[in-house]
Amino acid sequence: MCCVKVFNSFDELTTINNPVLTIGTFDGVHIGHQKIVQQLNAAADKINGESVLFTFYPHPRMVLFPDSHGLKLIQTQREKLDKLKRFGLKNVIVYPFTHEFSRLTATEFVRNYLVNKLKVKKMIIGYDHQFGKNREGTLELLKDLAPIYDFQVQEIPAQDIESVNVSSTKIRKSLQNGDVSTATQYLGEFFELSGTVIHGNKIGRTINFPTANIAVDSEIKVIPANGVYAVRVVLENRTEYFGMLNIGKKPTVNNENYISLEVNILDFVGDLYNQAITVKFLSKLRDEQKFEGLTDLQTQIKKDEQVVRNAIHTSNW
Repeated sequence: MCCVKVFNSFDELTTINNPVLTIGTFDGVHIGHQKIVQQLNAAADKINGESVLFTFYPHPRMVLFPDSHGLKLIQTQREKLDKLKRFGLKNVIVYPFTHEFSRLTATEFVRNYLVNKLKVKKMIIGYDHQFGKNREGTLELLKDLAPIYDFQVQEIPAQDIESVNVSSTKIRKSLQNGDVSTATQYLGEFFELSGTVIHGNKIGRTINFPTANIAVDSEIKVIPANGVYAVRVVLENRTEYFGMLNIGKKPTVNNENYISLEVNILDFVGDLYNQAITVKFLSKLRDEQKFEGLTDLQTQIKKDEQVVRNAIHTSNW
């Protein structure tokens, strides 16, 4: 599949044939987003055009409410672009979101950017989508502007959107509640975290369960709730293993107050320090617990391992 073309400004923009466009942050590229991309590509094919997503970075809430947005994202920019490519999107305009840009009226945005610079031929927008200053850009406004600026508007009807019944906000809340199974259903694939293996306190190896401690790549990436999870582990050389990941404060062995992520990789022997690693969340095994000592902790981890090994042969992991 050809790579998606990414433009970080209109100065970089090359000619896009008959652009068919939608607007949105598309965090997670969940099953609702996927449906929109499919409609974009189908509509573009009919007019010998190309699909385009106009999105923003940073996320608008991070710019408009820098001290109170509390927002964590499902994906990094790289993860989002990789997933959009897998679903066949042709072009992404990642526009720098600023206070100045936020003050543009919806009409100015459509005229100055989408018409004059992009030369949009068709827009596909959800029935309730809003954009522009004070969120005044609506489907009705686009329908009014379409004949003036010679583009078409295609509505994504309510039943299509509501039948999917998914949003990026729902996915974030599911992850923050430890419900990775619901997140998987909405995303159409396993939620993943990537990072670098760093040195830890090496207590795991004393109970025959050595762990790789992970420093997550992105500070704004959502982290699932504290607990123990069954995961798939993708190493730097692209080999994959099953494993058990603990997120939390390690109350049995640690008096620190920070959250750590450490994964025991089943059937792996070797040194992973300073290597890139990705974990894909399969299911939550249990909440984090405080045990009387290392012996009790070891006993519980053995039980966790058996649950994972049993599930490997009976699930779709």
